[in-house]
Order: sequence, then C-alpha cells, then structure tokens
Amino acid sequence: MRLDELPRSDRIEDRRGQTAGRAGIGIGTVAVLALIGWALGIDPRVLIGGAEMMSGGSQTQQQQTGAGTTGAPSDEMGQFVSAVLGSTEAEWTEIFARAGKTYKPPTLVIFSGATKSGCGFAQAAMGPFYCPIDQKVYLDTSFFQDLQHRFGACDVGSKTCQFSQAYVIAHEIGHHVQNLLGLLPQVQQAQRAMDQAEANGLQVRVELQADCFAGVWANRAQAKWQFIEPGDVEAALQTASAIGDDRLQRKAQGYVVPDAFTHGTSAQRTGWFMTGLKSGDVANCDTLRTQEP
Repeated sequence: MRLDELPRSDRIEDRRGQTAGRAGIGIGTVAVLALIGWALGIDPRVLIGGAEMMSGGSQTQQQQTGAGTTGAPSDEMGQFVSAVLGSTEAEWTEIFARAGKTYKPPTLVIFSGATKSGCGFAQAAMGPFYCPIDQKVYLDTSFFQDLQHRFGACDVGSKTCQFSQAYVIAHEIGHHVQNLLGLLPQVQQAQRAMDQAEANGLQVRVELQADCFAGVWANRAQAKWQFIEPGDVEAALQTASAIGDDRLQRKAQGYVVPDAFTHGTSAQRTGWFMTGLKSGDVANCDTLRTQEP
C-alpha cells in the first residue's frame, strides 16, 4: 500500500501515552458500556463496531482522560492513520456531494490502553469502534498487532498488512456514514421491538454494510491515487475472514452459534467487502434490504 499521494487529515486526537491511573477493564466495563448505550437509547451493539468479539488481554489497562494533541501525528503510525482518514474524507465528501448532501467528517482518536468516549470508556480489548454520540472513531493501534499475532489476519511483518489496517479504519468510517444517513438510529429503534436473535441478525446487516462501504472507499481511492499494491486486497480479505463470527466462535469455543452472530460470517464479510471494492457504488451496499445478507 502506497501512502505518498493520499491526502492527510488533521481530524485526529492523539491520546497515546496519556495516563491517569489504572482502571479495571473486561466484562465489567463492557457491561457499563452496554448500560450507557441502553440508557441513551442506542443499542450497544451499534456503538461497538469493528471487532469487539476479539476481547481479551489483561484485566487492567492504563486509563486515559481528556483530549490529546490534535492534528496529524508525525510518527509512522500517525501518518498512516492520517493518510487513510484523509482519503476517506475525500471520497465520502465527493459521494455525499453527488447526492446533494454534505459530508461531515468524524474525528479519529488514537489511544493506548483505555480512554474516555462519548459512549463510555473505550478500551483496547473492545477493538476499534465508532461512537455516534460524539461522532468519533476510537482506535488503539495495538489492535493492529493483534490482527497479525493473535488472529493471523495478515502475514506478520508483511507490508500488505497496512491495507488490512486501512480496511479496519474504513469499516469504522462506514459506521459514521451510516449515522449521517440516519441508518443507525433506525436500526436501534427496530431492534427494540425484536428478540435477541432478530436484533443480532439486524446488527449483522449493519456490519456487513460497513464492510461494503469500506470496499467502496478502496475502489474510489484506487481509481484516484493507485495506492493498492499486489497482495493488498488478498491481505484485506484475509483480515475480513479472520474476524468473521463463525471463525471467532469456533476458535473460542469449538462450535458456532449463528443466532449469536453480530458481524457476519467470514464468507459474508469478505463477500460484501468485495461487492463494494468491485463496484465502487454505495447503491450496491444495501444489506439492510437484501433478502440474504
């Protein structure tokens, strides 16, 4: 993946290294986040995009508070995030403009360990997620290391892992797009009248649409900047497959429970990403109305 021609974004809060004591994490904090979500009328499954099923790690992490430095960080990871975010801004601004709408870019928060978000405490164990309340994407970049080392989502040390990481960011930006389009509030309202299995099924459709939106971004950015290199797409598909519900459940417990899926199977995730990548058309990403996601 080549970054040299991608536009940079300054809509980044860098909270890495900012600590304020230690706080317990894990099941307790996830439960608190769930309660906050329901109290605010937002389904917690919508709040936590990306790969929260991959939760794990130690029971204590550094806790961060307050806003960090703003602007594009100068280190390699910061510049990478800035480039990916900048390219999503350029493409979604253009897509919205063609539809007679205005795209309002989100802020991306880079943190380490844990930090505050508008949806409660964000923590590394949850994976990247989008908070519609403050319209920010939260990313602990150690998640990228987990993709390689813990989940085999791309080849360790391979340059192609960068495109896999870009796919993860673009997926979360996809949730922001859904929020701007009013889809997330509609989903949350519909889920209130559903049982757990039905609500999970609708959430799967939300996540698959975000995968498709990530593919749309990649298609359009490639047409403009030719930034995808050989092996990149294969690495992204490997990542999408690695974080499929069926694969994660089978790895964690040895069997699969489809009614508990919240993000889609490996085949669904790779399939919808490729739908967006091949077409570059948002209209082809209507997973909410497709008979079979």
